[in-house]
Amino acid sequence: MTVDRYLRAMDYSLQANVKTIEGAQHPDRDAQFRYIDREVKTFMRSHDPVISVDTKKKELVGAFRNAGRSWRPRGRPAEVCTHDFPQLGQGKAIPYGAYDIARDQGLVNVGMSHETAEFALESIRRWWRVMGRRSYPQAQRLLICADAGGGNGSRRRRWKVHLQRLTTELGVPITVCHYPPGTSKWNKVEHRLFSFISLQWKGQPLVNYATIVQLIGGTRTRSGFKVKAVLDTRTYEIGEHFSEGDMKALKLTRHSFHPDWNYTLSLMHLYTSLYYSP
Repeated sequence: MTVDRYLRAMDYSLQANVKTIEGAQHPDRDAQFRYIDREVKTFMRSHDPVISVDTKKKELVGAFRNAGRSWRPRGRPAEVCTHDFPQLGQGKAIPYGAYDIARDQGLVNVGMSHETAEFALESIRRWWRVMGRRSYPQAQRLLICADAGGGNGSRRRRWKVHLQRLTTELGVPITVCHYPPGTSKWNKVEHRLFSFISLQWKGQPLVNYATIVQLIGGTRTRSGFKVKAVLDTRTYEIGEHFSEGDMKALKLTRHSFHPDWNYTLSLMHLYTSLYYSP
């Protein structure tokens, strides 16, 4: 108590850590943000879809503690396991979101196996089938804004190969613009979709996959934002490899500015696309 009084007298207080140190910034970070902004505005002027995609934090499925508080009868809190041992639950939930910037709505595909490029593209495919093709029946192209890492990483061969397959399925060219490394918190899907999901299920134990899908699907805001949630029961294998020949076969056009972050996959000829059909 004496130490406590002296510390407070010297204007000390108990404080938590604050995330403020970003580390070294990529020299083209701001230029890439401006480039993405121009691309988004160009697509939206022509009424072509623009989606922001990413994977939300993986969640343990089971009677585990979930941060936050929820309204319940007095003295009757939800009972959860004392330890977050994975073997006590059903597995992990991998929510992958696709947020439609123009229409302020999104779809979350809840995976059960691995966060792979194939899973990421399946999530985008489901967004298109459930929302995209109805909202944009006259779409001539699609723009995807994604982080530089994870299943949709800019350096991943498997991401580009599966993206070429999706281009063939949708019948429209797909342009991808990646956010610079270390800037994922500026990805619109983070603060326009995932943040509201976190508020929706705070204090609610994610006891099973049905509960997760229900909580995500019930997310609403005063501005009219809506989200659709689906469960993906497929098993996605890790360790998928593609050769340099596979990459050369892609109909990929790299943009003049930062071609490693900005590129477009065009439609293949019929005889070529047969090789890439899933």
